[in-house]
Amino acid sequence: MIQTGFFGGSFNPIHTGHISLAEHILRETALDEVWFVVSPLNPFKRGAGDLLSDERRLRMVRLALAGHPGLVASDYEFHLPRPSYTWNTLANLRSDFPQRRFSLIIGADNWLSFDRWARPDFIRANFPILVYPRPSCPLDSQALSPGVSCVDMPLYDLSSTEIRRRLAVGESVRGLVPESIEPLVEEYYGARK
Repeated sequence: MIQTGFFGGSFNPIHTGHISLAEHILRETALDEVWFVVSPLNPFKRGAGDLLSDERRLRMVRLALAGHPGLVASDYEFHLPRPSYTWNTLANLRSDFPQRRFSLIIGADNWLSFDRWARPDFIRANFPILVYPRPSCPLDSQALSPGVSCVDMPLYDLSSTEIRRRLAVGESVRGLVPESIEPLVEEYYGARK
């Protein structure tokens, strides 16, 4: 059984924090791979006017992950009904890839609101959940549900929102996004006012 981490997100844009986090999780857990599943429409982010096209975000994720063994860009949710519900994606992945065991990777901020997700009990009952630290989101690892574990790791205090903000005001994002996609990030987001 191939142990596969499901790391879903808008990746609008992907940044160095995402990659460092996934590499740390690969080193510290029994996962063989982490799939960066680019979400076309997150139910909690409907109406977000600054969401780049699916294809452009996927292109940046693919380029950013090149040369990072074990990190895989995925367009799997592009082929599912929208909006993208994690329970549905995970159920379909399990059916389509029976040789893999998927674990959900989420930030502490998402864990604290997990009961508002669609079918959280289904996810908890069927998939291990790995929770990583996020700024201003205290997490009591002793109070987690069975099948849910904290990943002990550094705090990566970086967000796609901050990158878009910087670009909107003409600030540099050097070092915040992989060098391989920096020109694309500046092209795609820099002109967006």
